[in-house]
Amino acid sequence: MPKLSPHCGEWGDDHIHRLPVRVYFEDTDFSQIVYHARYLHFFERGRTESLRALGVHHSELVNGEDPVAFAVRGMDIQWQRPARIDEALIVETVYRPNKGPRLRMDQTIRRGEEVLCTASVEAVIIDPSGRPRKPPKWMIEVWTPVLTPRSE
Repeated sequence: MPKLSPHCGEWGDDHIHRLPVRVYFEDTDFSQIVYHARYLHFFERGRTESLRALGVHHSELVNGEDPVAFAVRGMDIQWQRPARIDEALIVETVYRPNKGPRLRMDQTIRRGEEVLCTASVEAVIIDPSGRPRKPPKWMIEVWTPVLTPRSE
């Protein structure tokens, strides 16, 4: 039997990482509409897979020579439209310029062109004791090419 590997989405030329996800029964409430907290799961998958597509794997971060991890420090979420069971969605992740131990991202969940939910996320890089620390140089080199300044 062939070895299957889950698809981690892909980075576009526009510096947006896109991850396809499907809404399952477990993601919904009794009305078959996605339960509000499940959007956080979709956003987490988007962040994790965007890093994986850059060659950054959480298991290697924590078990490496210079162990680090990510912790979400803050998140601002705006729900706009509901997603429903069986729908195919796209989680978009955009990395913003970072400062010190922080990594800022904007995320959007779409059904086709329709925006369902958006989030602004601030993650912090921590050492094994939970203290914030600057990212390793190699990590900065990996994500710098996809950074996109906010157009405000």
